[in-house]
Amino acid sequence: MIFFLSGCGSESGSDISDGANAQNAVVEEAVPPVEPTPEPTPEFPDLQAELTDDRFRSTSSPFAGVDFLNYSYPLPRGWQNPDGKDIALEGGSVPPIPGTSGEDVSDEEKARLRAERRIGMSHVVTKYFDATGDGQDEAIVILKIETAGNAIPQVAYVYEWKDDKPELIWMFRTGDRTDGGLKDMRPENGLLVVELYGQDRFLLGEVETGKIFGDDAQLCCPTHFTRTVYKWNGSHFIRQGDRWTYLVADPSADPVKNYGDVVNEREKARKFK
Repeated sequence: MIFFLSGCGSESGSDISDGANAQNAVVEEAVPPVEPTPEPTPEFPDLQAELTDDRFRSTSSPFAGVDFLNYSYPLPRGWQNPDGKDIALEGGSVPPIPGTSGEDVSDEEKARLRAERRIGMSHVVTKYFDATGDGQDEAIVILKIETAGNAIPQVAYVYEWKDDKPELIWMFRTGDRTDGGLKDMRPENGLLVVELYGQDRFLLGEVETGKIFGDDAQLCCPTHFTRTVYKWNGSHFIRQGDRWTYLVADPSADPVKNYGDVVNEREKARKFK
């Protein structure tokens, strides 16, 4: 009798243990794995924030009566349309005409399409301030070149008021975002400050900006910008003083002076070692 009870107790305990293990296994399998929380996609910085802010948006000068959204503008050298005509905005823009074709069209058709090619433009901002140091407002109009591609170079036009109408006294094309794109233009102590994205980027005539070896960054997200200052001498804006490269992440940090000169000297020394 005792043997029988002992044997039954052993078998019963084994059944309970197996059942509990099976139940635990079911519970463990029912718990879904913890998925990692995805990192939010970083937003691209607004590279036009300063350029399009509320500063210098109004004027008491005659420029207040000029409609720059419906206006004709010359195109910079190297960017003219095939017919050489100015570009005329209507309502602040004019779409591009690519002038391209597939390979299955005739040479005559390709030539016709190329002749019809047109640069597009859209108005970014118009600001009014004293850019020449004469105490009178000039009008600074910024247009974006529409190329039917991804690039977004811009053109700046500086007008003074002369003989009862705007007279263009300076124009220049900037680069594309990180690659010498326009960050800001503003007056300072009778001079004109121009800031371009990139390291030691400054204006060279109408269509080029200075570029140094190794100035590479994602087009969306510049790491540096360069500040230069220009003075109106009655016929041209002449660059004054040094070129200063700042960190976008910390503009209060000490800037680098004439960084292109430093890089050029370094490259020259490396070549002659």
